[in-house]
Amino acid sequence: MESNYKTILVPVDGSNQSEDALAKGAQFAKNNGAHLDVLHVLSTQQYGYNYGGMVDGDVINNLVEDTTDYLNKLVDKIKKESGLDDISIHIRFGNPKTVISMEFPRDHKSDLIIIGATGMSRLQRVLEGSVSSFVDRNAKCDVMVIRTNTENKPYVPFPKD
Repeated sequence: MESNYKTILVPVDGSNQSEDALAKGAQFAKNNGAHLDVLHVLSTQQYGYNYGGMVDGDVINNLVEDTTDYLNKLVDKIKKESGLDDISIHIRFGNPKTVISMEFPRDHKSDLIIIGATGMSRLQRVLEGSVSSFVDRNAKCDVMVIRTNTENKPYVPFPKD
């Protein structure tokens, strides 16, 4: 499928779903001659209640270093598999829902977001709400939600009749 997409955003969170979305996004970007932005959002919400909102600088540095290593390894693998070289990695702090759906696409002129369906359990989705659902409802650009793995098999098998 080809279109006029020039800047594609794929957020990753370490889940299999997000990594499969990245693999599919890289192929889509290659087929369209598009630039691919790979984004990981470090949620500030999980640190807000620790230490009265204060987090040690070493903790932040370690998080950024670990995330950078993860993203570099992931992108190296994707470059080898897809042959796409026009890939950038990004790390942002904030609420993943708003960073992915509004802030990052505005700053980088993303015209398509390719996101994995979910990396959360049912309970987490009930308590926190799905990031992919929020992005799908609130993004100003097109959103493609990936619901299958790289072999196009669903993550949760359909119930047998």
